[in-house]
Amino acid sequence: MSVSKQVKRITTHTLQSMKDKGEKISMLTAYDYSLASIVDDGGIDVILVGDSASNVMAGHETTLPITLDQMIYHAQGVVRGVKKALVVVDLPFGSYQGNSRLALESAIRIMKESGAHAVKLEGGFEIKESIIRILTAGIPVMGHLGLTPQSIYKFGTYTVRAKEEAEAQRLLDDAAMLEEIGCFALVVEKIPANLAKKVSASVKIPVIGIGAGADVDGQVLVLHDMLGITQEFQPRFLRRYANLYDEIRLAVNKYVEDVKHKDFPNENEQY
Repeated sequence: MSVSKQVKRITTHTLQSMKDKGEKISMLTAYDYSLASIVDDGGIDVILVGDSASNVMAGHETTLPITLDQMIYHAQGVVRGVKKALVVVDLPFGSYQGNSRLALESAIRIMKESGAHAVKLEGGFEIKESIIRILTAGIPVMGHLGLTPQSIYKFGTYTVRAKEEAEAQRLLDDAAMLEEIGCFALVVEKIPANLAKKVSASVKIPVIGIGAGADVDGQVLVLHDMLGITQEFQPRFLRRYANLYDEIRLAVNKYVEDVKHKDFPNENEQY
């Protein structure tokens, strides 16, 4: 009788070990069962069920409209498709800011209803109380500093953050605080590469960058961006590894053509 090979799941401890060894961490977003299965099979370390689903799945201009119920729905599908990767879920806008009790309730719902492994929150000292409350319940928390898309209306732009010395120092202070209270990892988004390098060197926990240069402990991209499904979003930091927009469009064109010309289905494609 053959014995199936046991898949070793990636945990928060695994990520810490990777940083300690100097091994880079790979992270991508996913929002549904089918693509999560493929991403997991491709060998990814971390899958983020990002609130970017608001943009790429629902067509909203920002991440703000997506709800906690919708995030849980996306996370449920992803978790069912994953055998190895660590699954982290964004707490959406309005589910944790300014109310630590609500933050804990939101995080518990995500963990209980989706089966995910951790949550991610945007911000530093202003959400410290919420993070501490979630951590005391035994829920792993990933931090997020730099460009925090849920605060886009405060920033007024998606431009690079922390170029000025004062903001850079606040970011370093926030990173130190997030490590001190117990976050297992940290995302830094769209900050100068030299600052990201300082952040990674200044904390023991893994620092994962997006638009933050190569001198961090790992990288994250939005799946639909790196696969070329989205076309309009073209920041400098994005590398497209495929052009699925054109491939899918051409496949649809061919299907339409075959149906119109009565080439599909043929005799071998019917009962």
